[in-house]
Amino acid sequence: MNHKPIEGFSKLPKQGKIEWLVNEYLEGNQEYQNILKQYWNDDADLQKLHEEFSENTISNFYMPYGIAPNFLIDGKLLALPMAVEESSVVAAASKAAKFWIDKGGFKTTIINTEKLGHTHFIFNVEPHKLLHFFNFSLKKKLLESTEDITANMRKRGGGILNISLVDKTAEMPNYYQLKASFDTVDSMGANFINSCLEQFGKTLRQEVVTSEDFTQEEKNSLQIVMNILSNFTPDCIVRAEVSCKMEDLKDDSGISPEEFAAKFKQAVTIAEIEPYRATTHNKGVMNGVDAVVIATGNDFRATEACAHAYAARDGQYRSLTHCTTDNGVFRFWIDLPISVGVVGGLTNLHPLVKFSLALLGKPSAQELMSILAVSGLAQNFGALRSLVTTGIQKGHMKMHLLNILNQLGATEEEKQHFVTYFKDKTVSHHEVINEFNRMREN
Repeated sequence: MNHKPIEGFSKLPKQGKIEWLVNEYLEGNQEYQNILKQYWNDDADLQKLHEEFSENTISNFYMPYGIAPNFLIDGKLLALPMAVEESSVVAAASKAAKFWIDKGGFKTTIINTEKLGHTHFIFNVEPHKLLHFFNFSLKKKLLESTEDITANMRKRGGGILNISLVDKTAEMPNYYQLKASFDTVDSMGANFINSCLEQFGKTLRQEVVTSEDFTQEEKNSLQIVMNILSNFTPDCIVRAEVSCKMEDLKDDSGISPEEFAAKFKQAVTIAEIEPYRATTHNKGVMNGVDAVVIATGNDFRATEACAHAYAARDGQYRSLTHCTTDNGVFRFWIDLPISVGVVGGLTNLHPLVKFSLALLGKPSAQELMSILAVSGLAQNFGALRSLVTTGIQKGHMKMHLLNILNQLGATEEEKQHFVTYFKDKTVSHHEVINEFNRMREN
């Protein structure tokens, strides 16, 4: 091994962790300590709060926190907070919002809010025998055993919606599931769901052991493998859409509304049938979704996993968005499965998350679902609009220009020169370098 392993790293104070890392991996270079410390918050209490969000924290990792204004969503005008580092995401979302503001804006519909979890278990028993046991005894016991856990959630209008037995023995010997659906109201609900499921596992074992329906050999075969929520929530879904008369699609792109609509629909259809394109297409959708998910303190990994699983639900990976151009009307929409919360977790702790939720008018979980679907739809509209008109690089590289200039150490005066220089040109890394060197040589 090129480095020594360490015991008890988590027990070291923050400074101790940093010194060990710098000495063991960075040749004792103190410049790296300075890099870490310059991102510490001067407010010691606020810094401590951030450190306690995770484990082994040694610094803060900043991301740009931007605002995309002019989003008309279900009749309400909103400014969306977006935490994202990729050039042009906020700009594209803002441009799309502005495009649709005088065409009725974005409309949303909550289709369902069910979340899922499973107790996975192995049981060497005839399926019909287990199903009888479940229907006539176990299901009732499972609900009774979780009454204390679900009491507060039930007071808020949520709780366990249903429990079913799923026979998976055709796919894996003796494999069954207890599949439960939940309504967690304004919380994302992961801890609540997992607590219920862990109790399911205990109750299942207790009821099997004391039941007279099974032989001792059958009882001994029972294995509770795991109790865990699923981040695939195809029944927790929101629809966001925009529509207008075809002639209202006119803009400054230089093509007719009819040609724009035809090319746009073709682009969406390609993403519906071609997985290579669909992957990039949906990545663009999630650019918009994840930026608001992060800004509101939710789990972007869960939203990503769910969206992509849903996109492949029929066995082929497809576009999350869809488009029609029937009877002279352009319609563009997304059905997005997404599970988020506005209470619990970082939503009650992170100051910028509190700001984001206040900015959005302190939305309910369902209202936040709508906002996220709109953000993804707007981002996708902006990307496709560029792709079928001017091309994606023109706008993207202009946004990327400042990153290149910052890497070169350009002054503010030089940055202004480049903005003017590329006003009627396509930005390329090669051309920026050439012009920068020409300037510095003169």
